[in-house]
Amino acid sequence: MVLKCQSLELFDLGSNLFTGLPPFNLIGLKNLSYFNISLNRFQGDIPEITTCSDRLCVFDVAGNGLSGRIPSSFSKCAGVKVLNLGFNRLSGNIPIDIVNLKGLSVLRLGNNSIDGTVPVEIGRVEVLQVLDLHNLRLSGAIPSELGQCRFLLELDLSGNSLQGEIPQTLYNMSYLKILDLHHNQLNGSIPSTLSNLSRIQFFDLSENDLSGPIPSSLGNLTLLTHFNLSFNNLTGAIPLSPTIQAFGPTAFTHNPGLCGPPLDTNCISNPSGTTTSRRAKLSVSVIVVIVAAAVILTGVCITALMNVRARRRREDETVVVESTPPASTDSNLIIGKLVLFSKSLPSKYEDWEAGTKALLDKDSLVGGGSIGTVYKTSFEGGISIAVKKLETLGRIRNQDEFEQEIGRLGNLHQPNLVAIQGYYWSSTMQLVLSEFVSNGNLYQHLHGLISAGPSTSNGGGELNWFRRFNIALGTARALAYLHHDCRPQILHLNIKSTNILLDERYEAKLSDYGLMKLLPILDTHNLTKFHTAVGYVAPELACQSLRFSDKCDVYSFGVILLELVTGRKPVESPAAAEVVILCDYVRGLLENGTASDCFDRSLRGFAENELIQVMKLGLICTSEAPSRRPSMAEVVQVLETIRSV
Repeated sequence: MVLKCQSLELFDLGSNLFTGLPPFNLIGLKNLSYFNISLNRFQGDIPEITTCSDRLCVFDVAGNGLSGRIPSSFSKCAGVKVLNLGFNRLSGNIPIDIVNLKGLSVLRLGNNSIDGTVPVEIGRVEVLQVLDLHNLRLSGAIPSELGQCRFLLELDLSGNSLQGEIPQTLYNMSYLKILDLHHNQLNGSIPSTLSNLSRIQFFDLSENDLSGPIPSSLGNLTLLTHFNLSFNNLTGAIPLSPTIQAFGPTAFTHNPGLCGPPLDTNCISNPSGTTTSRRAKLSVSVIVVIVAAAVILTGVCITALMNVRARRRREDETVVVESTPPASTDSNLIIGKLVLFSKSLPSKYEDWEAGTKALLDKDSLVGGGSIGTVYKTSFEGGISIAVKKLETLGRIRNQDEFEQEIGRLGNLHQPNLVAIQGYYWSSTMQLVLSEFVSNGNLYQHLHGLISAGPSTSNGGGELNWFRRFNIALGTARALAYLHHDCRPQILHLNIKSTNILLDERYEAKLSDYGLMKLLPILDTHNLTKFHTAVGYVAPELACQSLRFSDKCDVYSFGVILLELVTGRKPVESPAAAEVVILCDYVRGLLENGTASDCFDRSLRGFAENELIQVMKLGLICTSEAPSRRPSMAEVVQVLETIRSV
């Protein structure tokens, strides 16, 4: 039937759970300009293209299970500007015919099984702005011809087996913001000409075989927010530029020849004039004192451990189980590692196997999001947990990184955060276990997906104003904890009403926090795409400034406040040709002196002074300029003041 819609311009099935073969035959519709089936479970090959709309600008099939080779016939879609085939199972080489797409601005092929080399012909695509070829199986050298893509904003060739030197010609990319070449086999020195990339913000050359000194001219890259040269063979003194020094020792570790701050190695000059590293030496007396103290401390520890060892074995909250995962539903057993942070969960594999609902049982599916699919699993005794099956590991490369990230989240304790209770790792599957929150999410309650109970004197039925205010305050406290009490600071970057869960007492529980590294990529294109709830994204992200900060979370929280006060969605389309953005709608009514007209009908006449103050706070939080938004600590203070008056 869809094939008969000859006037169809936009086809968007993104972020669902569709399976089977993709509807690639639709791209022949003559008016189609946007084709998006990303983040589903489609499988099969991408067929050779026989007909393609001249108007087709976006072709996005990322995040599925597509296999086979990339068809060379993509060149028939001459109008394509965005080609996103990432996070699939595609194989073969990168077809040279792609360079015939003269208007191509975004090419994403990352996280596939594509091999071969980086085609030198890509340098002919002069308007290319994003080239993402990370986590493939590419070998050979980085073509110097890439320097001809002078409008490139992002170059990501990480996670391959590329060899040779970094081309000197990359300095021509004067607009470049992201340069990610880490985890390759690149050698030679770091070209000093890279200091001409004055707009660069993300700079990662780690995990290569680079040698020689660090060019001091890299200190001129004053916009850097990420800088990593670790795991190379670099030598000499680290430049003392504040820009470079600000990234600390982790940016330079595992370079035996590097010396000077911020590392704990001193630089010494040889007669030849070269500079080498030497770890600071301790005096003999200091060493004797340290050894004596260590011996005494060891004796004390052994005595203490002998007394409490048995008891600690029983009480330890972390349990590691090496076993076949309960998630296995086929005959091919997968051996993995199950780690539990909570001692309230069953610690034996047999207990997991005997759960009333097996992990990843399709009947236990409760939801899905930008990172993975969520299931509910129950055990005897009434214990239930939520299991998120991750669809992508983003920039996380291995098991150690995964365990470090999830382990850090497992140590967070705040009443308004969904508690992370463990994880499962295997080479083919990764799961995050967390507490199950039984009363749905805020979006469902606000927008009628869960029926409200009878109206009460407090206003508004089940989700009355008293409860809504407490939800706002609880969520604010959770974010303030992540922003101000965690070191390093944790940004959420995906705050929306579906990520605010409610327990049986309607207390807020913020979910999906701390998972930023699990997103497919940290650039604006994908962050806004994976921030699937339209209307919550801070304007600095939408305009491709790539400046992530805690003020992005403040903006999204401000939208939540307006959502609570008005009962409206962040973006609505009451008429076919009309789109109402909640922030603009409320701000307009306030300027016209009719602010009360935007209140949720079930709340009118109840605590109107509080409603107005919370609404104004929401508008301040959603200020266009990040500098005009308060911190989450200040938001908590304001909310507590409103309730105490």
